[in-house]
Amino acid sequence: MTIGVGGSDFATELGRIPNRRDAVPPIGAEEHARRLAAAQARMAELGIAALWLDGTTNLAWLTGLRHGQSERPVGAVLPARGALTYLCPAFEVERLKTMLTLPGEVRGWEEDEDPYLAFTDILRAADVAGGTVALDDLARVFVAEGMRGALPNHRFIASAPVTSHLRQRKSEHEVALLRQAMGMTLDIQAAAARALRPGVTTTEVGDFLAAAHRKAGFDSGPAFSIVLFGEATAYPHGVPYPQTLAEGDVVLIDVGAPLHGYMSDITRSYIFGEPSARQRQIWNLDHAAQAAGIAAARPGIAAGAIDDAVRGVVVAAGFGPGHKVPGLPHRAGHGIGLDVHEAPYFVRGGKEILAPGATGSIEPTIAIYGEFGIRLEDHIVITETGAAWLTAPAKSVDDPFGVA
Repeated sequence: MTIGVGGSDFATELGRIPNRRDAVPPIGAEEHARRLAAAQARMAELGIAALWLDGTTNLAWLTGLRHGQSERPVGAVLPARGALTYLCPAFEVERLKTMLTLPGEVRGWEEDEDPYLAFTDILRAADVAGGTVALDDLARVFVAEGMRGALPNHRFIASAPVTSHLRQRKSEHEVALLRQAMGMTLDIQAAAARALRPGVTTTEVGDFLAAAHRKAGFDSGPAFSIVLFGEATAYPHGVPYPQTLAEGDVVLIDVGAPLHGYMSDITRSYIFGEPSARQRQIWNLDHAAQAAGIAAARPGIAAGAIDDAVRGVVVAAGFGPGHKVPGLPHRAGHGIGLDVHEAPYFVRGGKEILAPGATGSIEPTIAIYGEFGIRLEDHIVITETGAAWLTAPAKSVDDPFGVA
């Protein structure tokens, strides 16, 4: 029997989950103010006159305002020089004021008014009569088009050279939050493994994961939860039907949740029972591919080099080639922060240069349709000289959670 798998139950394991929400404090106003200053410096460097932040994680990252998006434009305008101004429907102004981390005027527009004209008024007040405006690259198309239409004399670009550029360079505080969130989810993964028994369903496991993340102190239950048994583990994003656990099945659980806004994302694959020779071979191959990814990771390399290293191990073992199945059908990993998937992306041919502070997953899946799949996912942070894990990778096919 695989060590650390089975032998307990969900009620017992849920009772043991501690609340560790406050082990690392949330990002405060001082850090948001530093981010705003860095954004304005970057805008000046690139010749950007103003930045529109829609109700996205870009707005949350820069200002601390977590509003979300709706059919009504809500966000903030940041000029390269001058004060931050928020924009929202007039009936939301007083509510928005209670949500602010950073001070700024809150400009409202009435329901029968054009919100994009209010946007132009803000730019005019900031003395931005022309030039380049960066639009939040996570904004919806109708918002971007409305702003372009209201300002025909301005040049528009996506915000990524400012927002993504800065967000990829995580502070020590951000890395600490990510490490804490990852560790909490990994402990919940281990608890779920201990609670497994023959006949349990993927739905029951999902219910436990939701309850455990809430009890542990995450902002909410899981933002995503993939639980797979047996042949279904070959499908990286799961299947639309529940499964029932049987002796000898591969178990794959991919789950994550926000902690003070920062996402966890951990995948573990292991065998319920004694691993077969085939399962042992593929698990060990996936483990070696993941290790190759961190061995390649360091500042100054292109993001695609991590995919090359990971995929090279899988293809050398006779799988693929490329993205073909049996083999590794998707990129080697993705960046993480306030979004579970954000830049940089560790994809073949990716040219983005990794800088210290970049964080992301290394998560090869070896998918064998009709048999099973193995995915091991942990996250790294790029350091000044290489890379470091945010969580310890799975130990071995016989002891995935390092119990012994």
